[in-house]
Amino acid sequence: MELKVGIIGVNTSGGWAAEAHIPAVQAVDGLHLAAVAAGAQVAADEAAQAFGVAKAYGDGLALIADPDIDVVTVATRVPGHRDLLLAALAAGKHVYSEWPLGAGSHQAREIADAARSAGVRHAIGLQLRESPAVRRARDIIASGALGRILSVGVSSTTAGFGPDVPPQFAYLEDPATFANMVTIQGAHTVDLLIALAGPLASMVALGSRQFPQIAVGSPRQPRERITFDHLLLQGRHATGAPFALEVAGGRTGETPFHLDFIGEKGHLCLDGGAPRGLQAGRIGLIRDGNRQAIDEGPFATLSDAAINVAGVYAALRDDIVHGTGNVTDFAHAMRLTRLIEDVLAAAQIDTRAKGADWPVH
Repeated sequence: MELKVGIIGVNTSGGWAAEAHIPAVQAVDGLHLAAVAAGAQVAADEAAQAFGVAKAYGDGLALIADPDIDVVTVATRVPGHRDLLLAALAAGKHVYSEWPLGAGSHQAREIADAARSAGVRHAIGLQLRESPAVRRARDIIASGALGRILSVGVSSTTAGFGPDVPPQFAYLEDPATFANMVTIQGAHTVDLLIALAGPLASMVALGSRQFPQIAVGSPRQPRERITFDHLLLQGRHATGAPFALEVAGGRTGETPFHLDFIGEKGHLCLDGGAPRGLQAGRIGLIRDGNRQAIDEGPFATLSDAAINVAGVYAALRDDIVHGTGNVTDFAHAMRLTRLIEDVLAAAQIDTRAKGADWPVH
């Protein structure tokens, strides 16, 4: 059984669809990239020619209406997700949506409800859950090999959301799009933490603007930043283990991501990621100071951007073919959206603890 996939949001000038989704679909057995769509027919034709795809649509709704397409991927900017996803679900297509699912929990619930009613398979692009290193780490933790987890620490950085904002990223500075550092980088990081260490029982959040003055657009114009470019979370997992998490924009470094599990019997560290964020790169695994060899199976030759995305497509394929429900879906995306909204609400509150009157020198 070969499933025909159509991807909305492909552009030869770059972007996540071209960099990750195209090679991922082409690497997964049982999937065939049959169509692409862009915001204009010329751009779609260029993409189809560049990637060897038979069909090109200048409108995502036209791709959705194609009766030959089995799976629709929505890889556009977040404000465009709702209408495209609802149309694809109404047409009975299986769907893969990039994260965030919608512009807030109201849209996420609407889309998740439509997906449940449609009776199709649906995957959300929280691709770190399909990282080979993450799956290996999850198995090690679940086996009890680390013993009781004493603490978890996370540092998650990105070169984005610094003081200089190129034109193509200007929309990320508008809170209404639900596409900013907290909802993207923060959500991917928190979701990975939950995937490995379990649900959060409690947390406190502190949001900051470390670059309060930014230059946006072309030519660059000065503007005051109104979204957060830095987030601190701390709290406890349901297991009782405390965690501390930092997400920071405008940072560069050779290893932009670290996640450390300290257990009674051992230490496990996930690291790697990419300058644009942990969700866009390969993840490595270190156990008790020793770098682990990770079996990446049929996707070992894929790029850092595509390997985890291919894992999501493979899980979605298996659910469609076998009637299972293992892929991370829209119901999960709705719950995570609500959690991130809670984080944003908590981060807005500047709670100051009044301490002793220490002498000032």
